[in-house]
Amino acid sequence: MAKVAIFAKLVAHPGKRDEAAVALEQMFEQVEQEDGTEQYVLHEDLGDENVLWFYELYTHGDAAAEHGASDAMKATFTALGDLVADTEIVMAEPTRAKGVDL
Repeated sequence: MAKVAIFAKLVAHPGKRDEAAVALEQMFEQVEQEDGTEQYVLHEDLGDENVLWFYELYTHGDAAAEHGASDAMKATFTALGDLVADTEIVMAEPTRAKGVDL
């Protein structure tokens, strides 16, 4: 089964990016328990003070789906409700990499 990557862009309301990042912390506890989550990386956008990015890598599509359906994810999106103005999620299949076993 092919690995699945997710790129997620979260646009916080002005001045709320730090609060949004704190709300995302519970997800790191969750992913530590997920066998199918290989990488889960939060980034602060250097060009936009309101944007956070995630890069996620899963062993297969089912692992990504399980992550997305977790109680922790539901709670996180509830916590982000008043902090985030927009979210964009892109799913992709990695085809070539350095430092990642495909």
